Amino acid sequence: MNSATVTSATSRTTTIDPAEAAHFGTMAAEWWDPKGSSAMLHRLNPVRLRYLRDRIDAHWLGDDTGFTPLAGKRALDVGCGAGLLCEPLARLGAAVTGLDAAAENVAVAATHAAQSGLAIDYRTGSVEDLAGETFDLVTSLEVIEHVTDPAGFIAGLAGALAPGGLLVLSTPNRTALSRLALITFAEGTGTIPRGTHDWDKFLTPDALTELVVAAGLKVVDVRGLGFSVAKGFVLSDDTKLDYFVTATR
Repeated sequence: MNSATVTSATSRTTTIDPAEAAHFGTMAAEWWDPKGSSAMLHRLNPVRLRYLRDRIDAHWLGDDTGFTPLAGKRALDVGCGAGLLCEPLARLGAAVTGLDAAAENVAVAATHAAQSGLAIDYRTGSVEDLAGETFDLVTSLEVIEHVTDPAGFIAGLAGALAPGGLLVLSTPNRTALSRLALITFAEGTGTIPRGTHDWDKFLTPDALTELVVAAGLKVVDVRGLGFSVAKGFVLSDDTKLDYFVTATR
């Protein structure tokens, strides 16, 4: 029988913001409720997975007909929450490690994975705690805007990436549109819990790609994540709201 495991670690140096970890920890119980406080993440997940599958197939020369393109590969999701991305990655064949700053999220993630029959290694801690471990795929979606040191965080992600590996990030852009959509509207109406975002911590695509390159990686793709009234969240050439960055070692 498959089961999820939970471990914890404490690092002397960390990019975790304790206030951010506490904020997201309060959302743990509702994380898997598509109508709860993480409803926005549930709506984001299909387009996230579409983009990830495209990047995985392009990098490892796969195609979209296989069910387990990550078979034989290790995947790490940093800022995994309660596992909304970890579980699909496991179903794509990866040996998955999920890392989150909030112990409450990790506990919920492990319980849900066990109930789903998925073996996922969940850990509480920071990317700095990985101590030399490397992974073929490293993901960190909508996380960097919540850390204390973006450059240090990217360096930690790069350090966890194996030679020939693939890194995929996403984050809101620092624009008037993102402030209006994510803070004024989404947080103002309660669609996203108040206090989730600090617009001053958002990064532009140029700023984020500079950090990735400075960490020794090669940026291979930047793609927008937009919103359509008819279709919901969609991949787009427009990066003004939110965007993905993919890099390789």
